[in-house]
Amino acid sequence: MTAVGLSPLRLPVNAPSDYRNKKLSSMLDVGKWPVFALLPPEELRLIRQACVFGSAANEALYVTVNDEVFALGTNCSGCLGLGDLQSTIEPRRIDVLCGKKIVSLSYGTGPHVVIATSDGEVFAWGHNGYSQLGNGTTNHGLTPALVSTNLLSKRVTEVACGSHHTIALTTDGEVYAWGYNNSGQVGSGSTANQPTPRRVSSCLQNKVVVNIACGQLCSMAVLDNGEIYGWGYNCNGQLGLGNNGNQQTPCRIAALQGVNIVQVSCGYAHTLALTDEGFVYAWGANSYGQLGTGNKSNQALPTLINTDKERMVEVAACHTSHTSAAKTQSGQVLMWGQCRGQAVASPHLTHFSSTDDVFACFATPAVTWHLLSVDGDDYLTVAQSLKKEFDSPEISDLKFLVDGKCIHVHKALLKIRCEHFRALLNETDDDTIEIHQFSYLVYRAFLEYLYTDTINLPPEDAIGLLDLATFYSETRLKRLCQETIKRGISEENAITLLSAAVKYEARDLEEFCFKFCVNHLTAVTQTQAFADMDHDLLKNFISKASRYGAFKN
Repeated sequence: MTAVGLSPLRLPVNAPSDYRNKKLSSMLDVGKWPVFALLPPEELRLIRQACVFGSAANEALYVTVNDEVFALGTNCSGCLGLGDLQSTIEPRRIDVLCGKKIVSLSYGTGPHVVIATSDGEVFAWGHNGYSQLGNGTTNHGLTPALVSTNLLSKRVTEVACGSHHTIALTTDGEVYAWGYNNSGQVGSGSTANQPTPRRVSSCLQNKVVVNIACGQLCSMAVLDNGEIYGWGYNCNGQLGLGNNGNQQTPCRIAALQGVNIVQVSCGYAHTLALTDEGFVYAWGANSYGQLGTGNKSNQALPTLINTDKERMVEVAACHTSHTSAAKTQSGQVLMWGQCRGQAVASPHLTHFSSTDDVFACFATPAVTWHLLSVDGDDYLTVAQSLKKEFDSPEISDLKFLVDGKCIHVHKALLKIRCEHFRALLNETDDDTIEIHQFSYLVYRAFLEYLYTDTINLPPEDAIGLLDLATFYSETRLKRLCQETIKRGISEENAITLLSAAVKYEARDLEEFCFKFCVNHLTAVTQTQAFADMDHDLLKNFISKASRYGAFKN
């Protein structure tokens, strides 16, 4: 094996940790994946596990806090498990999986989807042209079906899929494989497709496997003693054997003799391995720099990636892409390989806190590299913590009295978030401030905005908040109010909203409301608001509408 030098990354080093004993959980916002963009916030808050997959990252499965399983997307080959081939932009529940407690999930290129449950059962569905569902047929599976052959007496803890094959790891440390086998990726000693689960034995007989992964056409296994084995397609050197010959049975990577591997992750045609000392080795295809060696030359032997002595605790790759990522012990995330079409040949320090974010933002397609675990109520981000404490009297040190009602806040946050309050609170030590010029509803919405960066008001009430935003010179809040008002415009309230836009000098909103009035002129001129319109505003409206040709036959 060889070592290569990379541009130095000066990162702090913390105390050691063991990857086996503490697998990192994902702390991410699933909203980074576009397929979730249309889900309402209240639904997103319920998600506890998620997976994005498909040739264009247009399919997704997720599990809620109530252990209900939902799917949405294009449903290619019935991969959503809904019993049909219909695409769906709205989540639909997969009844058969609800309550099953998914512990591992993987998917193929077809795509086919395979899960393992907490009871050790395996379910599979989707594309089945190569028997990758393990049911002995080549018929596509439209609903999740139990994979039973040779597995009924076993408890499966982890599953991994290549393009069209599947492998599963049991509590006994055994590996079972099935599906497409043109390059020996099933490990059966032949290249005949494997229609049902078959134990991968040969060199793995009487050995205990603790971690598995699949590239497009290859399979990898890490043993409890730190050895690593590979089998299947090897034309890019992705098996790390020092040659380019395919292997129909597991072969130990001799070049890593004496190195204790604890995790393996496979890209399309490259492999990453993490050692118990936090080092990363890479081998295989490198046309996009996915090995992190600083060049684009393939490597048939494991190559030590120099990360300036910073200890790594996780490596990440996905069989659908040429992207690589790793996480340091201090929480930094590095990425390299194909990143939005660019070839990044050396590990690049990102601002992310999770390797998952690398794949959401830079991989092609932007799928998830493993089953995401989204933190529940046991972990709150800074933003979530602030939102939770808004108007909570327990630790607040200031209250506003508006229309006889109290709103509890924190002086420090108000000073940080608003210039008006910074000046006001520097001049007073009062713990109660009375407000008379704005309503309770509007002022509470303003204070809540300072905690959440969002506004929660109907369009009509947002006019009052627009007034406040103008008074306090809160430019961003003013813009948010305008957007809220635009979404609620109607023939009945268009003149009222136009009047407000003129009054508060909201030019963009004024133009929007004016054009709406012109486009719905007949109906708008018959409203009471038009009849009560201020004389000068009416005069200006008629003049401007005339210039637009609104009164021409």
